Amino acid sequence: MSETEVVLHERKGNAFWITINRPDKRNAIHEGVVRGIREGLTQAHADPLVRVIVLTGAGDKAFCAGGDLQPGQSFAFDFAKPNVAYADLLRQAQNATLPMIARINGTCMAGGMGLVCMTDFAVAADHALFGLPEVKVGVFPMQVMSLLQDLVPRRIVREWALTGEPFSAHEAKTAGLVNHVVPSAELDAKTQWLIDRLADKSPTAIRRGKYAMRAIADMGFDQAIAYTESQIALLAMTEDAREGLAAFNEKRKPVWTGL
Repeated sequence: MSETEVVLHERKGNAFWITINRPDKRNAIHEGVVRGIREGLTQAHADPLVRVIVLTGAGDKAFCAGGDLQPGQSFAFDFAKPNVAYADLLRQAQNATLPMIARINGTCMAGGMGLVCMTDFAVAADHALFGLPEVKVGVFPMQVMSLLQDLVPRRIVREWALTGEPFSAHEAKTAGLVNHVVPSAELDAKTQWLIDRLADKSPTAIRRGKYAMRAIADMGFDQAIAYTESQIALLAMTEDAREGLAAFNEKRKPVWTGL
């Protein structure tokens, strides 16, 4: 792990930490940052000891201020391609089978909001400021909308996106964007608290559960119930399910294999 890298990767116990390492640029996103986050997601899923992914930013000023708008740093668009790098990152995150936590240590704007939306949980420091300021520079948070509209009520999303005005961490929590807001000094402890609540559960159940939730997201009830009744039968055949039942009956903590 080199401090000169724009994205740092580190496994701490059962958690794999992905840290945007551009504090002097408020952890703004460019192609290298997108590539680094994607590489981190791939590494985490390849490590059988990893139970949780934590995404954060270096320093205490910003989680991610959005896309880097400096000349030569902003995204270049190849109109011959139907997809762009940031969108591919969101796709990869949506299909992740490890739970993901956003540790929001400061300002979270524009594309940074998309990074929060692509995670399963978000813990924010109470000084963090959020926003979708794209309309102030003549663009719109197009890709962020694809995830944000499923997390936050539509009228609130429209107010954020169309006015471009910032809002507080407590407003973000009230709207459902983040799970927990804590004083800055308690951010690491709260993040670890959430890691611990995930890491001691069956990795097989979580992995297959995330896969199923993704699969049924756009299904009607009849499709979803038919799909999930087959999935619960398959899950019951796993080693983790057998171990969980045995541990319950023997009144002991389960020893998960993730199989």
